Amino acid sequence: MRELKTTVADMVAAARARIEEISTKEAIALFGDPGVVFVDLRDPRERARDGYIPDSFHCPRGMLEFWVDPQSPYYKEVFGQNKKYIFHCASGWRSALSVALLKDMGFTAAHLEDGFSDWKKSGGTVEMPPQK
Repeated sequence: MRELKTTVADMVAAARARIEEISTKEAIALFGDPGVVFVDLRDPRERARDGYIPDSFHCPRGMLEFWVDPQSPYYKEVFGQNKKYIFHCASGWRSALSVALLKDMGFTAAHLEDGFSDWKKSGGTVEMPPQK
């Protein structure tokens, strides 16, 4: 097996040390606040299987940098609003790495510390996609 210089766990820990983390309890209290945008980084299959936070904006992790950058041809206007952005994934690893990257780009955001899984387990509002 190949040895890595840095593990994903190391990268997530380093990211978490320098970004804003929002607890599930805090996030649930912010749900419905018009000044907050929840951004879901999960794969579309995860959203279809597990549901999603109502009115959250879906931004697949692979498109994040492109959708946030106003100079990109893929820029999404949702990221140009003067609002608080809370990014999340299933458990908080992808969102921690993503928010650290956004911080490096100069974009201010926070992440849901324990992810959508904890949101759902803690009774946060969940919407299921329409059945096909």
